[in-house]
Amino acid sequence: MSTSKSQWVPEHEDTAYTKLLQKVHNSPFMLVGLGSFVMVVAYGVYLLKGRGKMKMSLHLIHTQMAAQACAVGAITLGTTHTMYKDYMLKPSTDRAQK
Repeated sequence: MSTSKSQWVPEHEDTAYTKLLQKVHNSPFMLVGLGSFVMVVAYGVYLLKGRGKMKMSLHLIHTQMAAQACAVGAITLGTTHTMYKDYMLKPSTDRAQK
């Protein structure tokens, strides 16, 4: 295929890594949620050997619930932090202008 000059070519293509860095810069608690999710999954895999007579499906459900709880906790912390930053730290004159 030949490319013509009329086709649009972006100046820089965003990679997955640069998109992740932009997202982390905009919402830092997303990184906390992802990190805690990965830690819970790694811990669940580590405990997989010593689960005893527990069924595999039950072990996976418990690991999934713990990972989801960490992600929801990070979302809650991020929302609380944003609300505190927007409404408590700004002077009352800024709120009156909104």
